[in-house]
Amino acid sequence: MSSGTRRPTALMPRHRRRGLLLLALDVVLLLVAFNLIAALRGVTVQGGAPLLLELLPPLLLSIFALYLIDGYSLRTDMVSLDYTSQHIIAMTLAAVGTILITFAVIPSNAAGSDALRASRGVIVFSFLVMAPVTLSYRRILRLHHQRKHGQRSIVFVGTDESCEAFAASYNQSEMTQPLVTSVVENRSTSPFQTTVAGHVALSDLLDRIQNGEMAVEAIVLRESGRELEAEASERLLGLYFAGVPTYTLELFHDIYWRKIPLYRINQTWLFQEGFQIAREPVFARLKRLSDILLSALGLLLSGPVILLACVAIWLEDRGPVFFRQSRTGLNRVPFNLLKLRSMRNSTHNADLYTQPGDSRITKVGGFLRTTRIDELPQLWNVLRGEMSLIGPRAEWTRLVENYEKLIPSYHYRHLVKPGITGWAQVNYPYGANVADTLRKLEYDLYYIRHFSFVMDAAIVLKTIHVMVFGKGR
Repeated sequence: MSSGTRRPTALMPRHRRRGLLLLALDVVLLLVAFNLIAALRGVTVQGGAPLLLELLPPLLLSIFALYLIDGYSLRTDMVSLDYTSQHIIAMTLAAVGTILITFAVIPSNAAGSDALRASRGVIVFSFLVMAPVTLSYRRILRLHHQRKHGQRSIVFVGTDESCEAFAASYNQSEMTQPLVTSVVENRSTSPFQTTVAGHVALSDLLDRIQNGEMAVEAIVLRESGRELEAEASERLLGLYFAGVPTYTLELFHDIYWRKIPLYRINQTWLFQEGFQIAREPVFARLKRLSDILLSALGLLLSGPVILLACVAIWLEDRGPVFFRQSRTGLNRVPFNLLKLRSMRNSTHNADLYTQPGDSRITKVGGFLRTTRIDELPQLWNVLRGEMSLIGPRAEWTRLVENYEKLIPSYHYRHLVKPGITGWAQVNYPYGANVADTLRKLEYDLYYIRHFSFVMDAAIVLKTIHVMVFGKGR
């Protein structure tokens, strides 16, 4: 899920050491856990050698699963309940994958295959040990990191307007470091000395950083450097080469918040930056193939659940069980989206948005929305090629017409098929106004720009977390 953006070289060794330490701990733990559980259950390899090559599938699967949830980055809040649930889900899926590979993929006559085949309990109990232990030392390292770096400030340098906009976005994020802003503007007085109420003069700020009076996590600069004097630019450059992380505002959004700031978008941005999905059509073909296979399998497996939901909907108010609505798809082509009805009949179009505690939502519908079961019929739209499993949310055509008038870059999200779930859906709550739509669009554009199957896998894990813990709406 890496954006592929170059980071300051001075920081790479520190970040790599943290990631490599967690990776090494995971490898050692897996080797110890599997061999210990195998010994306790009487499972041995011929000649009494320890389990090694046999553990390659669970090792790779667990590392990949933890990588998908940013389990190797101490920027991740590993103390939070959200991360805890994602960690448990990731390790559970790694265990299920190990069982499937061991008993369904690896030939029974393969060298060393008998060791894990001899007892499913070895796999199950080993992952039961690994899940809490891997989470525990991540929490310990994260708390140590917070104690050591928690007071490191984020410094933003820009115009008064950009400082206020950045502060608003920062307050909505989950970052806990102190934020310090410095305003520089084109005025008759020296911009290097400008002090605006609520902000710190840039010259004083740089003095405090250089003198070691302020610990800095990152310095963030607005892309245009026209406001900076030569002396200020030279001092910032010196701090950068001294190892102080310095980012443009767009790069900070990309690395820390995984979204594209809309102020950078214009009518030629697509051609300047390009999209991986547009440059590599083979990805689109492979994505379509996976959509067909997985949506068909999903419809087969979820058929009984959809049937039970249909019965419950009908029993509650005797109304139609399905809901159809015109949505905007790839290249702005409309299609009829299919969902399980969650509102009272003939009330879906009464208001443009649903609100918390919306009286139109039925009792059964509230449960279906919370668990995302109401979305399952959209697998039929995926199978028909109107949607993908993962992509921007399919918006009501009536809303899209309004958004495209208000948001010049909104049409970029129609460069790909809409999805049942997506990067914006798992990172931002349900939008109920234009301001929310702007924020979600930043995540949609990030997904479109950085699309990869690894990123799709991460979205799947986060979607499972949302469904299991009832965060749908």
